[in-house]
Amino acid sequence: MVAPSVSPDARFDALVASIAHARPRDELVVSEIPAPTGLAPFAYALAADVDPARHADDSDLGTGRLIVLFDPDEPEGWEGAVRIICFAQAPLEHDIGVDPLVAEVAWSWLMDGLAVRAASFTAESGTATKTLSTGFGSLAPQGSGAQIELRASWSPLDDDLAPHVEGWTELLCMLAGYPPTAEGVTPITPRRRARA
Repeated sequence: MVAPSVSPDARFDALVASIAHARPRDELVVSEIPAPTGLAPFAYALAADVDPARHADDSDLGTGRLIVLFDPDEPEGWEGAVRIICFAQAPLEHDIGVDPLVAEVAWSWLMDGLAVRAASFTAESGTATKTLSTGFGSLAPQGSGAQIELRASWSPLDDDLAPHVEGWTELLCMLAGYPPTAEGVTPITPRRRARA
């Protein structure tokens, strides 16, 4: 007797249920947010803030979003029916922001965070952007600052999404200057103070 195939609704429900097994770092507040529409037939989204300074506002130390997309038709380029999209952003000390390797380091922290948690995936892609700023006029007291922003996506090779969520949360904490939880991963910055 051939087992009936799992319906798309049931598979998506199982994907979302697997996220509940993720154990994000204590430095984060993670919450479900409304998922974007029009990207796939099914979507689920999370937001995370590092030490949020104010309820419902982005953190002064770092913030991120993670979106799980599910399309049973397996769109070209996904190499599967599930695609994860993530965003992570954090301020940097100006001296770190001018480092030409900071974008590569941010990408490597995501890849390392996923690998350490044995999150299997394919078709990874992304961009890392660093921004330098200097305040003038009434903003002159802010001085110089920098920010790193990472946008990435990848396709999980199985339906257990907890390791993927944990890898993303590790990235957020590393960008905010917290030490890694995994052995063999080295931070490049001391923990920063939020800019006034």
